[in-house]
Amino acid sequence: MKRASKTRARTAPSVRQSVTIPAQLAIEVERVARKMHLTMSRALVAPAQQGVEAEAATRDNLKATYRRFMAEADAERKGEAGKDLIRAIFGKDGIAEDSII
Repeated sequence: MKRASKTRARTAPSVRQSVTIPAQLAIEVERVARKMHLTMSRALVAPAQQGVEAEAATRDNLKATYRRFMAEADAERKGEAGKDLIRAIFGKDGIAEDSII
C-alpha cells in the first residue's frame, strides 16, 4: 500500500517574511481578504505574484521585440519593428502620431 505523501506533487517551500505596510493599506487588504475568504497572507501574496509574473512577461516581450528588430533586413519592416520596440520600451503612447490630415 502506497503512502499518500509519496503520491502528492511537491510544492516549492515557503519562506516566512515580515513586512510593514501602511495602516490604510492593511485595512484595505483585510477587507479584501474577508470578502474573498482569504488569509491576509494570501491576499498579499496573490497580487505580488501577479506583478512578478507580469514583469517577467514584459521583459520577455521586450527581448523578443528587440530580437525581431535586430533580425529584420527589409527597411520598411525594420521601421515597423522599431516602432514596436519603442512601444515596448515607452508604452503604447511612446510614438506620437501625426493627427493632422
